[in-house]
Amino acid sequence: MLRGFFLISLLITLAGVAVLGFRGEKTTNEPWELFPDMVRQMKVRAQSPLKFFADGRGPRMPINGTVPIGYEVPKPETAAPAAESQTMPHGFSVGTDYIDTGKMGNNWGTGIPVPVTPELLERGRQRFNITCAMCHGATATGNGITKQYGLATVVTLQDDRIRKMADGEIFNTITNGKNTMMAYGPTIMVADRWAIIAYLRALQRSQGAMVADVPPEHRGDLDKAAESKPAENNPAAAKPDSPKK
Repeated sequence: MLRGFFLISLLITLAGVAVLGFRGEKTTNEPWELFPDMVRQMKVRAQSPLKFFADGRGPRMPINGTVPIGYEVPKPETAAPAAESQTMPHGFSVGTDYIDTGKMGNNWGTGIPVPVTPELLERGRQRFNITCAMCHGATATGNGITKQYGLATVVTLQDDRIRKMADGEIFNTITNGKNTMMAYGPTIMVADRWAIIAYLRALQRSQGAMVADVPPEHRGDLDKAAESKPAENNPAAAKPDSPKK
């Protein structure tokens, strides 16, 4: 009986010491950690000092001459007179940074600055379905799976405002994000951003196409396709008139 009382008292004392015994004491010594806290890592934190560098600053300026992964090497702003008249195969002047910024001078530019090929559109389709479709939907109508889980702020990219938006502004939105959309510049390479935009333009044309968009020499094919529909889609044509008695 006495032994049990002693054990219970000892446990209560240890619990009290654990909870209250050292509270309020301060020390400059590093705590003992069997499993180190992930908060304390040797890495650069925004607006925080770092003892690794002599000046104590963690954030560093980019090294001169380096280019972020996925970006084109900047062209010289002043080119020789002979080179100023040169144009790239896709129609943009030598020296422009449109491909990296989406801007032509101080304005958003329009046009896909790489050759639009079936391969580019296929790449854009892949990247769109991986990165964009969960919010904007497979046809860019804003009905992605995230909408079913409460993300109601996703816009439809089939809206007339987006259709008329400059390609460069869409590029900037992908790069830097907008409203509730995060920035994808760090994760999607420049070439893939343009592939996504090219595919988006194809999606917009596919969802809002008109007969006038079809070349005149192929408009007759539309009538042939309508006439060759299965008979079950036209009940009146599927069953011949019954013979009169």
